[in-house]
Amino acid sequence: MELDLKVSALPLGCRLRRFRRLRQIKQETLAADLGVSQGLLSRWEAGQHEPSAKARARVETLLERHESVGIDLTLRRLIETAPFPVHLVCDDTHALLSVSPARQAQWRISAASFFGVSLWRYATAEIIERELQLQELGWFEEVWSGAVQFTTGGSDDPDMPIPPSIIRWERIGISDGRVGRLVTSIDPI
Repeated sequence: MELDLKVSALPLGCRLRRFRRLRQIKQETLAADLGVSQGLLSRWEAGQHEPSAKARARVETLLERHESVGIDLTLRRLIETAPFPVHLVCDDTHALLSVSPARQAQWRISAASFFGVSLWRYATAEIIERELQLQELGWFEEVWSGAVQFTTGGSDDPDMPIPPSIIRWERIGISDGRVGRLVTSIDPI
């Protein structure tokens, strides 16, 4: 069974709330920017109401907008010289920001073609399941500290295989105001 692994496959309300929380934008501010009431935005985020086609188009444009990939040089250097499989993605878009040689060695194609591109389509069923649980875990709260660790069965994607392993996700602030997700393989299974 092939899964549709696009970030856009997540519920719109979940994506919208994540966008807002990661950027520390209040509902009333985002609602005003989108030209709707705060109450309506709240219902969209809760999945209690679907936006009109016109409003949905504005929301999709907002969510899909690419920001520059400007992570700190030191952070990039740490990841790119790490001796273990690790990569950094934008926590909002899942776009690749940096990758270690050990992680690159697991992939069958060059990471250079994926910088700034979402890796969501390569997610395993376990990764998707954990992603959908992040809101319940408080991942998007301003005061989140800690990590999420889980086991994935892996995939044999022709371009970007994922070996069965224990995965650790950690949130990390990036100087351009975004939040990154450090993805580390702890131990092969």
